[in-house]
Amino acid sequence: MFVQRGSSRSRVALAGALSAGLVLGLSACADSKEDEGGGTVPASSLAAIDCSPYTAFGDLKGKEVSIYTGIVTPEDAPQKQSYKPFEDCTGVTIKYEGDKSFETQVLIRAEAGNPPDIAYVPQPGLLQRLVATGKAKEAPAETATLVDKNFGADWKAYGTVDGKFYAAPLGANVKSLVWYSPKEFKDNGYTVPTTLADLKALSDKIAATGKKPWCAGISSGEATGWPLTDWMEDFYLRLNGVEAYDKWVKHETPFNSAESTKALDAVGEYLKNDKYVNGGLGDVKSIASTTFQDAGLQIVEGNCSLHRQASFYAANFDKSTKVAEDGDVYAFYLPGETADKKPVLGGGEFVLAFADRPEVKAFQTYLATDVWANAKAKVSSGWVSANKGLDIANLVNPIDQLSAKILQDPNAQFRFDGSDMMPAAVGSNAFWKQSTNWITGQDTKKTLDAIEAAWPK
Repeated sequence: MFVQRGSSRSRVALAGALSAGLVLGLSACADSKEDEGGGTVPASSLAAIDCSPYTAFGDLKGKEVSIYTGIVTPEDAPQKQSYKPFEDCTGVTIKYEGDKSFETQVLIRAEAGNPPDIAYVPQPGLLQRLVATGKAKEAPAETATLVDKNFGADWKAYGTVDGKFYAAPLGANVKSLVWYSPKEFKDNGYTVPTTLADLKALSDKIAATGKKPWCAGISSGEATGWPLTDWMEDFYLRLNGVEAYDKWVKHETPFNSAESTKALDAVGEYLKNDKYVNGGLGDVKSIASTTFQDAGLQIVEGNCSLHRQASFYAANFDKSTKVAEDGDVYAFYLPGETADKKPVLGGGEFVLAFADRPEVKAFQTYLATDVWANAKAKVSSGWVSANKGLDIANLVNPIDQLSAKILQDPNAQFRFDGSDMMPAAVGSNAFWKQSTNWITGQDTKKTLDAIEAAWPK
C-alpha cells in the first residue's frame, strides 16, 4: 500500500465482559523499542489481562493463528508486542508475516486456496474481492457486537459485504488535516479556522502580507497526482455531503457531474490561485514537479503557512523539528462548511478471517476491544485507531492524539479515500493523471470528462 493511502461479535454478555473485564496490568518490563518515526517508545506493561472471558472459546493452549499483512518493519514491532497479552492469556501463538507485496499476494493466495488465518486488508475494495473468492469467513458475533459498540455504523459498513459483516477495523489514518506553524499563528494573531469560509479568509489574510499562504506537491513517481485526488475528495465531502460522496465513489453519480465540478473548482480556488501558491517552490505549475514529501517542509522554512496532507505526513519532518501544538509545526482539522459538520477523509485496515477455528475467533474479538487499542497505543508512535474506547492519553505523540480526537468527535462522519475504492483504471490511473494535467493547465470540464470516460463500462 502506498504510504497508507492506498499510498477501517457468544453474544452480548461475552462482548461486554471482554470490554469491561480485560484490564491492563502493570509490568516490570522496562525495555524500549524503535518506533515508526525512528525514535524509541518505552515497552510498558502489556501483560495481565482478565482471561476468564476467553474460556467461552474453549481450551486454546498450543494453538496458532497466522497473520498476513502489508505492515512491515518497523511498524510491525508494536503490532507484535500488542499481541502479547492475548498470547499470555490464552496460550495461542500468533504467527506474523509482513509482506510489501501483500495486496497482490493475498488475493493470489486466497484464490489458490492457501489463505492465512487472518489478513489485515487496507482497502474496502480489496476486502470485497477477497470475500468474492468464497474463502473468507463472516466475523463472529462477539466481534460484531464490539464493533457496534466501539466503532459505529460508518466503520462497520466498510467491513460489510452483501449485507454480511466480515471485518472489524484495525488501525486508521486521518487525511483531513492542514499543517501550520503554531509560532507563526501566535506571532500574527491568526486563529485556527473552524469553517471553510474561515479558511478562505485566513488564506486571504496571509496573502495580503505578500506571503504565499499555501504550499503543495503532487509528484510521487508512478503515483504522481494522488495528493490532488485527496484534495478533491475532501472538498467533495464538504460541499456535497457524505451521502452524495458515497454515490460518487460507487459511480451512481457520474464523475463529471455538477457536484464534481463544484468540488474541483473549489480546490482550484486554492491550488490554481497564484496569490496562494506555491510558497517557496514556484508558481502553480510547480505543484506538479514538487514531491509531496518536500512540499510541507516549506512551513518550517517560513516560505508558506499551510499544507493540506494526512496524519502520516509527520514522518517527513526532520527529527529536530518539534511536531506539537506548541512546536515548530502542528496540524488542524480541515474544516467543513459549518462547525457542526465534520466529514473526515481517511484510511485504515480491516481484520478479515479465512478460518473460523475458536482461536481465530478469539483473536478477532481481542482486536476489536478497547483493551487491544489501548495496549497498541502504549507501544506505538504514528498509529491511531477509530475505537471509541481508546484513551487518547495513551497515545504517545501529538498528531496521533489529534487524529484520535477527530475520529472520536460525535459529529465526525468518516469516509474512506475515494480513489482507493474506485476501479484501478480510475482511482489509480485516470484520476491521478488527469488531476496532474489539471494542475498544469487543463480545464475542469476536460479533466472530469476524461476521468468519466475511463470508468469501466
